[in-house]
Amino acid sequence: MKRFAIFLNLTAILLSGGCGAPPEERRSLATPFEADKHPVQESWNLDLSLMDAGVKKASLRAAHAEEFQREGKSVYFLDGGVAVAFYGKTGDSPTTITADRAVVHENQDIEAYGNVVATSGQTVLKTTYLKRTAEDRLIRSNSRVAISDPDGTVQGTGFESDQALKKYRIFKASGEALVK
Repeated sequence: MKRFAIFLNLTAILLSGGCGAPPEERRSLATPFEADKHPVQESWNLDLSLMDAGVKKASLRAAHAEEFQREGKSVYFLDGGVAVAFYGKTGDSPTTITADRAVVHENQDIEAYGNVVATSGQTVLKTTYLKRTAEDRLIRSNSRVAISDPDGTVQGTGFESDQALKKYRIFKASGEALVK
């Protein structure tokens, strides 16, 4: 009887050891942590205003934002719907850019992607991509664009404009205009 109890215990130990997955199916240890692939910080329902001497220069809203460190510089990825407004010298007459997502670089250049709409006064620009450079305050795109104002609609591939959408050039253009 004693031998039978020892036999049952040994059988139970051997059988319980075989309950794991076969060695080839077992997971290996997780890959090492790579900091540049993970955000330094993350925010939801972001709403920022940039001021200079008490005058509003820009505002930014996004449903979600992540900051990454790339080559010692911060890069911000915004998604879930993004709205950026740039204001004139006195803090009025904004140019508003909305998009599905955007990237803000440390030098304050902004790239907008997906369903991009830029509005200034009665001028409306629609495209899938645009970039606003902080150094010269120009808005550019190499994608298909359509710009509408009270005088008509111009379409093309590629454009360059001042921030207020008043002086623009469209490359490979076509369109309709109201002749007065």
